[in-house]
Amino acid sequence: MTATVPTALHVGPFTLYLYGIGLGIAAYVTYGYIARRLRHHGLDITPWPRIAAWTVVSGVVGARIAHVATNWTFYHDAPAQIVAIWHGGLSSFGGIAGALPIGLFLARRQWSNYRLLEILDVVVPAIVAGWALGRVLGPQFMVAGGGHETHQWFGLSYEGQVGRRVPVPLIQGAEDALLWRGLLWGEKRWSRGMTTATAMVIWGLVRAIDERLLLQQSSHTGSLAVQSAGLIMTMAGIVLAVSLRFRRVEN
Repeated sequence: MTATVPTALHVGPFTLYLYGIGLGIAAYVTYGYIARRLRHHGLDITPWPRIAAWTVVSGVVGARIAHVATNWTFYHDAPAQIVAIWHGGLSSFGGIAGALPIGLFLARRQWSNYRLLEILDVVVPAIVAGWALGRVLGPQFMVAGGGHETHQWFGLSYEGQVGRRVPVPLIQGAEDALLWRGLLWGEKRWSRGMTTATAMVIWGLVRAIDERLLLQQSSHTGSLAVQSAGLIMTMAGIVLAVSLRFRRVEN
């Protein structure tokens, strides 16, 4: 018997979509965790709600634009679906591209006494933890989130996909959780900026590998874009780490 990932809970005439509830829980926990880390590192959290609101909005917009752009063949024929984010379709890297400039701009204005890398070192581990939680509670796990077909015992059935699939969101959630724990271990030992650089190198590389091996969509335009973005993030992280190292040696 194949395990099927549930997507909704029916209560009388009402339908509660579990991935919406799960995503809300993940967002709430991540919001509180970032606030706690900001406070722990001595930053005033008064502006955090405003920064979080603008960052989330810009991140969702960026994530949707990137997803639509890399799947334009489908959306060209179904333009009404472009705004239907409740059907799924948010790009991780698009979200980063949309949220990062706004978040950094607002953070720089509000916490001008801190360098951007100091702020990122505080926030990045919490974002990775939130990503891990969102992988297993959000729509990616519940709707068409499986990888390639498998006949192994761990295969799951997903709404919108045929056959048993590799549970990619569960695997990626575990990867993100391990990265989060590693960053918490390293931040007590590394110099400023290395937490951020390490997260960029590992997360980008693992994301590109997952896309190639677990999803096996090497010829799909969207998949190629994800792999490219992952490798670009990895290279940017390496450049950042090397530059920080040289700067430290010079000083």
